[in-house]
Amino acid sequence: MLTYKTAGESHGKGIAAFVDGFPAGVPLDSNFIDGELARRQGGYGRGGRQKIETDSVEILTGILHGASMGAPILLWVKNRDYKLESTPDLTRPRPGHGDLTGSVKYGCAIRPILERSSARETAGRVAAGALARLLLREIGVEVVGYVSQIGNVDMTPASDVLNQSPQTLLSVRNSSSVYSLRKDADPTAEQAIDEAIAVGDTLGGIIEARVFGVPFGLGTHAQWSSKLDGKIAQATSAIQAIKGVEIGDGFALASQPGSLAHDEILWNESQRVSRSLGFVRPTNHAGGLEAGMTNSQPIVVRAAMKPIPTLRKPLRSVDLDSKESVEASFERSDACAVSAASVVLENVVAFEIAAAVVEKFGGDSLDEIKERLELFEKSAAKRLGA
Repeated sequence: MLTYKTAGESHGKGIAAFVDGFPAGVPLDSNFIDGELARRQGGYGRGGRQKIETDSVEILTGILHGASMGAPILLWVKNRDYKLESTPDLTRPRPGHGDLTGSVKYGCAIRPILERSSARETAGRVAAGALARLLLREIGVEVVGYVSQIGNVDMTPASDVLNQSPQTLLSVRNSSSVYSLRKDADPTAEQAIDEAIAVGDTLGGIIEARVFGVPFGLGTHAQWSSKLDGKIAQATSAIQAIKGVEIGDGFALASQPGSLAHDEILWNESQRVSRSLGFVRPTNHAGGLEAGMTNSQPIVVRAAMKPIPTLRKPLRSVDLDSKESVEASFERSDACAVSAASVVLENVVAFEIAAAVVEKFGGDSLDEIKERLELFEKSAAKRLGA
């Protein structure tokens, strides 16, 4: 099994990601991981913390001569803003944050909860996901994350844009100030963020990730806990501030009749030797997943991010010591971190896809995965007469 866990606090010494089950023989490009960490820190509307930190990864274990060894990999992202021991505690919990709930649950002050629940932790998840993408790229799978809405500014890309190659989408996304595929809408989104900043408010939005080049058969229908859409949904909903997750057309399908909600299956002889094995769909309402398994269409994941709960114009709260009505505490924060969340989404989804690849095709080495993937697709084509 390919798994990972993170450790570390917002103002501690750093953030670690411990990756286990990663196959041997994958070239480990730390520059690519650093690039994803830098994107996580970017996007219009970020706060002062991003001017302090310049994230880069150290691959401390599991690497030899620039490639994975098949051993556990420890990724380390050092915090420049290390001041955990000297940072004062808080007594005024912020609505929408884990301050009050965590303090009650663990019987402790707010600071220990704040430090671990902070979105700074996602540096570890991005590092682990970027590592997983190095594996996915070796078998022709690419993941593209982007922003489709900020506040009430709709930035949904047109269908003809989404039909372009993943490389083209990445190029368009990387040239956007907010990581959208709609550069024409970027100025409107920037204005909305500026207006929120001016009144001490914050903005949320909608983020999406698409996975291209996915083979048939990742995941399973046989057990609820092993369905790939469930694993993706769990990984997505666990991102800080995410309050809604959709696969494919998601909630919109609830208002559609069955005749319009499902993706018809057609045959295209010219696609016989592709990942689709010749079975093509004119639509992708299912988002590439049916009955918990991939159907060779692009996987589409969409998530709704609430506005960050740390407000420069604080909401009402209660002081934990005096029980008096007060304004909530304010910690240095962002006005809008939707762009950053799209980077986290892109990488946590990538890790779940990589884990499903290792599960199906074996995880000892990259060569083994490639050989078994090729054998599976040849056997499936032969069995189906394709």
